[in-house]
Amino acid sequence: MEIEKVEKLTFSEKREFASLIRDLREYTNSRFIPEDIQKFRTLMRSGMAASHNAHNSKGLSNAILTLKSALLFAQAIEPDHNILLAIGLYPLLTDGQTDIITLRKEWGEDVAGLLTGLSEVDKFSSKNNAVNQDNFRGLLLSLADDIRVIIIMIVRNLVLMRSINHHPDEEWVRNVAFEANYLYAQLAHRLGLYKIKGELEDLSLKYTNREIYTQIAHKLNETKRSREAYIKSFIDPVKEKLLAAGLKFEIKGRTKSISSIWNKMKKQKVDVSGIYDLFAIRVIIDTPREKEKSDCWLAYSILADMYTANPARMKDWISLPKSNGYESLHATVMGPGSKWVEVQFRTRRMDLVAEKGLAAHWRYKGVKSDSTDQWMNNIRDILETAETGPMQLMKDMRMDVYGKEVFAFTPKGDLFRLGAGATVLDFAFHIHSNVGAHCTGAVVNGQHKKITYRINNGDTVEILTSTTQTPKADWLNIVVSTKARNKIKQSLNEEMLRRAELGKELLERRAKNRKIEIEESVLMKLINKAGYKFANEFFADMADNKIDPGKFLSTYLEETTAKSEGPKVSAGEFHMQPSSETESKADVVVIGEKSINGLNYKFAKCCSPIYGDEVFGFISSDGTVKIHRCDCPNAENIRSRYPYRIIKADWSGKQGDMLPVSLKIIGNDDIGILANITSIISKEAGTNLRNITVDSNDGMFQGVLVVAVSEQRQLTSLLKKLKTVKGVKNIQRL
Repeated sequence: MEIEKVEKLTFSEKREFASLIRDLREYTNSRFIPEDIQKFRTLMRSGMAASHNAHNSKGLSNAILTLKSALLFAQAIEPDHNILLAIGLYPLLTDGQTDIITLRKEWGEDVAGLLTGLSEVDKFSSKNNAVNQDNFRGLLLSLADDIRVIIIMIVRNLVLMRSINHHPDEEWVRNVAFEANYLYAQLAHRLGLYKIKGELEDLSLKYTNREIYTQIAHKLNETKRSREAYIKSFIDPVKEKLLAAGLKFEIKGRTKSISSIWNKMKKQKVDVSGIYDLFAIRVIIDTPREKEKSDCWLAYSILADMYTANPARMKDWISLPKSNGYESLHATVMGPGSKWVEVQFRTRRMDLVAEKGLAAHWRYKGVKSDSTDQWMNNIRDILETAETGPMQLMKDMRMDVYGKEVFAFTPKGDLFRLGAGATVLDFAFHIHSNVGAHCTGAVVNGQHKKITYRINNGDTVEILTSTTQTPKADWLNIVVSTKARNKIKQSLNEEMLRRAELGKELLERRAKNRKIEIEESVLMKLINKAGYKFANEFFADMADNKIDPGKFLSTYLEETTAKSEGPKVSAGEFHMQPSSETESKADVVVIGEKSINGLNYKFAKCCSPIYGDEVFGFISSDGTVKIHRCDCPNAENIRSRYPYRIIKADWSGKQGDMLPVSLKIIGNDDIGILANITSIISKEAGTNLRNITVDSNDGMFQGVLVVAVSEQRQLTSLLKKLKTVKGVKNIQRL
């Protein structure tokens, strides 16, 4: 088809179209078979002419932008057959002139895959925002699934940036410039496409701060001749020395990019005249791979002998290359006229990688892998084994750098990164803990979804909440993120502790009403016997009415009574046993009336009576009399249930052996307080410390002291002294 038949283009656009076709021909002739060349040219002409949208919404020619993108890719990256086809076909696909099924049948699976990737990425380009560019880059990389798609997007963006100078829609231009600088320039840098990255940054500065851009450009233009003369005067003597050393090389002098100069101006807080390294000299050495490092360092040593080097500005990216593959040796020296000059030493291979990025690796098989991240290593592994162009081999590589993550939007356009398999509940907790705790579901892409819905790349998620919703234990089976899991566990623990406090308070109140003093060891034994590993779980169930506190207290009393009275026997089997000589303590305790004597007795451990306490006797099933204090916690229960076994008991008036007494003590967890307490006990006459157990929490301690005393007066004296210890809040006998 002739150029004149390309409709809907202006005369100047038709001329540009024809020129671009001619320029593209030299690349397609070497890469396309004759039949494909004709199909491609026909595609470029007839397809664009038949388009319903010759110009986009901003008045730019779709045909021109497409051809420029194909040509730039061929020039700056590689004239890859399938990629050039994909660039040309994509506008026809988006215009509705064809569909992916037809394209797959006519042009093959690889071209169709590239077109699908471009469609996925383009779908979200309008959602790009300034909140988190790293997340947006991750989304694009996840959606593209093919590194070639990302490179196409970068090239297309540069073509667009070149085409919008002085466009009337200034706000749109600023948005495009922002996207270019923070998204595509950074992706280009990641891939080592430095020329493209530099131009994107310069154009972005031009469109967002034209005054600064013009000021720097004008200053550079004014000093162009003097800079060129200075560079020549610097280079000429260096050339002589390098040639004398037998090196084969090329020297280039260049002025730094406008955006780079502007960044230095902001960082150093100076104007253009204050930037001392406006230009850089590049020495590109032709040398075998095995001599690259030694020749670069040789060239540097020659330069350092000629000019004074600034060691603080020395940068060695030969020994340790950058993560994107960049290798170079940078030095800053004091040149003629006391001007600082930056000199870069690199080999021909290193320069090609720096200029064209990782796509240049295929020319140099055997490139040594360096310590970069896994994604870049994977790319290098493939590029290093390429027999043909890198793009042909890259088509077999699927980018999984973000394969274990997904990206989703909020309704406001904020973009969040989550782990693969993340659910609506994960997303809610990622936004905020309170949002997650009250999450009931979500509206995803306009449809209501449950909290179990798994997020897909690019989903727009609006979380639904309710004030009555609280975290549930089964939520731990729904979430995949550590943050959500920890927050759920924390909420569940806090809720259980709250209920446990209520349950404990309920039990203590019931016990107080029934005048039962609970012994901690017996309580824990019964809790464990009931199948609970932790006391808080037991008390939480009591608060939830799963355990009746009244029935539990009855069980507790049976346990303590059984402990006191020994094995149960029938009334007919009950009889008293006279005391033996070894166990008789009739000289200490008088039991019953004068007619009853010589009975065996023991002091009850539940109340540990000592000489001077008011006591009574309880005849156990084996005939032994248990001596209880009258204020024993079990006294009321014993009297009500076994009144026929109660017997009068009193002290004989003769002081006996030292007996153990348990004391409950509460106080501040201060340094040295226990030492003070034990010191008082040790100094008290007729008193011994048998045992001590202490538990501290939140600056307070609670403990049980077991002391041995001979009589009640000694105990009273000891309690009085212990209460005077600084920090002791309460002490009482158990």
